[in-house]
Amino acid sequence: MGNSTRNRMLARVVLVALFAALTAAGAFIAIPVGPVPIVLQNMLAMLSGLSLGPFLGGGAVLLYLAAGAIGAPVFAGGAGGFVHFAAPSGGFLYGYLLAAIVAGLIASSPRAEQKTRRWRIIAAAVVGMLVVYVPGVIQLKILYNMTWKAALLAGCAPFLIGDAIKTVAAIIIAPRLRSLIGDATH
Repeated sequence: MGNSTRNRMLARVVLVALFAALTAAGAFIAIPVGPVPIVLQNMLAMLSGLSLGPFLGGGAVLLYLAAGAIGAPVFAGGAGGFVHFAAPSGGFLYGYLLAAIVAGLIASSPRAEQKTRRWRIIAAAVVGMLVVYVPGVIQLKILYNMTWKAALLAGCAPFLIGDAIKTVAAIIIAPRLRSLIGDATH
């Protein structure tokens, strides 16, 4: 294995750890609004996929989730532990992983050497943010024995404006991060 290959692998490991840490840091900005708080983690998880691609971005979120599962205080409000995956907000934790993978898949250029078009970043960010809601709403519905309408109102309505703002921020930030990260992820 040559130095450039080793350096690229090391850069990938560092980037995965960095994005996992950024996602964890997003837990400390939480606004309680019912059973699920408003957090920055969903944007940071999605930004992992947008910036690193589906595999490394998904790996960053998986590392973040694993840290939380073993008790590190990385979930909303500085909480940790496996029990949070079964809590009302647990479905959204699963959604973070889906968001990173889906956003990364959509944002990835068909050819690695080709620059990602703006419309792909926009589509990836919008779909990535929306995908967080799917397991989150399903888990709320099941845990609280809600109707679909009630689960959508509890799990989506309070977050739509904030998540729209976070999506726009991710659309602005992602191309800059992608160009900074460059060859390390390809």
